[in-house]
Amino acid sequence: MKASPVPRVLAKLRKICLGLPEAHEVIAWGAPTFRVRNKLFAMFASGGTHHGPDGHAVWCKATLDNQALMIEAQPSRYFKPPYVGVSGWVGVRLDQHTDWTELTEILRDGYRSIAPKRLLRGP
Repeated sequence: MKASPVPRVLAKLRKICLGLPEAHEVIAWGAPTFRVRNKLFAMFASGGTHHGPDGHAVWCKATLDNQALMIEAQPSRYFKPPYVGVSGWVGVRLDQHTDWTELTEILRDGYRSIAPKRLLRGP
């Protein structure tokens, strides 16, 4: 599985994540993280680091139930990331087969799980 070039993948992730109300990026643990009100909902894991030893990935906030369902359905696409996987976060491998529409929904779900209710109501 060939990893996508970092700048292109990261640009797509930024467009999705930073397009959400009041979302912002913070570099933490040597990686870009995406937050709302300083609460994490996604983290880029660059290939070749301890965060992404098997290629580029994004770790997304999820429930334990959703994590289990996704990993069981597509273990080649989804995985339990180190550190945060025990809390339900799910890792999504980023490569030439990434379904960006599906990933957008996963990222939005993670955002919605922590965003203040007033941000979810819209204007």
